[in-house]
Amino acid sequence: MGEAPSKLQRAFSLVELVVVVLIIGMLASMAIPRMSRGSTGAAVATLTVDLKVVRDAILRYTVEHHNSFPGPDAASFVAQLTLYSDAAGNTNGSRTAVYLYGPYLRDIPPCPLGHNPGSNKVLVDNGNSPPQPDAGSTAGWLYNANTGEFYPNESPEQQAARLNGNLEVGGGAAIGG
Repeated sequence: MGEAPSKLQRAFSLVELVVVVLIIGMLASMAIPRMSRGSTGAAVATLTVDLKVVRDAILRYTVEHHNSFPGPDAASFVAQLTLYSDAAGNTNGSRTAVYLYGPYLRDIPPCPLGHNPGSNKVLVDNGNSPPQPDAGSTAGWLYNANTGEFYPNESPEQQAARLNGNLEVGGGAAIGG
C-alpha cells in the first residue's frame, strides 16, 4: 500500500493579511458614521414624540382651564400637568369632587437633545417669544406660560444642526405645534 498524500499546509501571506485589514477598515469607516447618524436620528425621533405629548398635554390643560396655560413658574407648570387640578389651576395629589382635571402627564419627559440632554427640568421664560435658551441652566426644556410655547433648551446652532437634513421637529407653539 502506498503512502497517503500529505496535505499541503499554506499560511496567509503578509500581503493577503494587509488586504483583509484594509477591507475591514474601509467597511468600518462606512459603517461607523451611519451608526452615529442613527443615534442622532433616534434622539430627534424621541424629541418629536416628546414635544407632541407635552404640547398636547398643555393644550388639554388650556382647554379645561378656560384658555389659561399652565404656569406661571416651573413648579406650577409641572404640578398642573402631573397632578389633579381644579378649575382655577390649584393642584392636589388625588382626584376629588373639586380636583377633577388631569393629570395630563405622568411626568415631564427628559429632553434627549440640547444643552442638558436627559434633564426633565423646565426653564420658564415668560418675557420672550419664543423662550430663549440658557446654556447655564440645568433645564432640558424651555416654556413660556404666556404663549404656551414649549421647546428643547438648545442653542440656535444646535437647533440648526438638528433641523439640517430635513429632520425638523415641528413648530413651537403648544397649540398647532
